[in-house]
Amino acid sequence: MNDVPETVELPYALADREVQLTLDEEVYPRDAVLGCAYLFVDRCYVFLTRPGDKQLGVRLRAKGEANEAALEALAGEFANELLNQVLRFRIGESSRRLREYTFAKAFFSQPARTSIDALLAELDAEDLAEDPLEIQVPWQKTAGAENG
Repeated sequence: MNDVPETVELPYALADREVQLTLDEEVYPRDAVLGCAYLFVDRCYVFLTRPGDKQLGVRLRAKGEANEAALEALAGEFANELLNQVLRFRIGESSRRLREYTFAKAFFSQPARTSIDALLAELDAEDLAEDPLEIQVPWQKTAGAENG
């Protein structure tokens, strides 16, 4: 069931203000890489390429000056977020049928009559009792009759 090798290394190369990675699409699905790249667009420029079959190239370029330590930290954060996105992708894939079933049931089943609707229907069907104390008569009418 586990189709990922025991050890997966994520080699990267540092250049002037940028980190370059080449990812295997068998290990890191394209949707997971795109999701991860999207989360980094506010911190750096993200460039994606396809250097080979089943490979994705990612180039993260710092928006400002960045030393080697900052670039290594950026590469580490990208690698961690990439693992997070791969996990989210796999969970989404494994629960897809359940999600589709739930949405289909919600959209295509008969809506249940709510308790509020039932109470309103009961009030509409109820015969109004006589009002011997004239509580339902507005005060303007009773005041006008007394002065009148």
